[in-house]
Amino acid sequence: MTVEYGPKGLIGLLTPQANTTAEPECGILWPSGYAMISARMTSDCQTLPERLVDYVDRVDETLRQFHNAPVDALSFACTGSAYLIGTAREDALIERLSGRLGVPFVSAGRAVTTALNALGARRIGLLSPYPSDLTEAAVPYWTSRGFEVAAVAGTVVDNSSFHAIYTIRSETASEALAAFEGKKLDAVIMLGTGMPTLKTILGAPTIGGASVLSCNLALAWATIAAIERRSPAAADLRAWIAGDGWRARYAERFSG
Repeated sequence: MTVEYGPKGLIGLLTPQANTTAEPECGILWPSGYAMISARMTSDCQTLPERLVDYVDRVDETLRQFHNAPVDALSFACTGSAYLIGTAREDALIERLSGRLGVPFVSAGRAVTTALNALGARRIGLLSPYPSDLTEAAVPYWTSRGFEVAAVAGTVVDNSSFHAIYTIRSETASEALAAFEGKKLDAVIMLGTGMPTLKTILGAPTIGGASVLSCNLALAWATIAAIERRSPAAADLRAWIAGDGWRARYAERFSG
């Protein structure tokens, strides 16, 4: 079954409750012919780590927001949760929900893992918008996925804001990316689905020979591959990183 504005596929996007970035970026990244509906993951927990785990604990409840919409895939646009629940629980969650729902359930963490493996990347750098405790939790996650975390850099955020991650500007991310120059890396991951990344990637798809990718870009790429039942390919991913197919959409919406 197809819908009018999604003849190639309808994607259900799950985002953290205050995220102001995932939907705009994915809306640019989805190829022509795909449509998106979204559900907000909500939690009354007071601390960020508690909320991130609660999003996973309540994911079945969140999915009910889609009711019987004919989605072709579900995209879990939150990497912070994966760092706290660990790879085993994340993998079990994906297997359970994909099996129960009958469509691919793609998490941001696993999407980045798939992207790095497609590129043959092993030595990676992390550009983190997170508080220090969550950044520290991210390192063992990527190590457990089989990668060597050789460099970590953070962004300067305004902690007085409604949510520091969501107030980061592309210019700030681009400046922070410069810290990876000369580090002899295979890839740099711009962590978090809340940090704006598309302008930064368009300006620097590689740094010092390392591919630059973000969680939202990897999530969109892996979701489309899952819907189209294509094996993840490095050439296809490099085209996405270079802006093929979405550069014009970004320019049309944000050229001013």
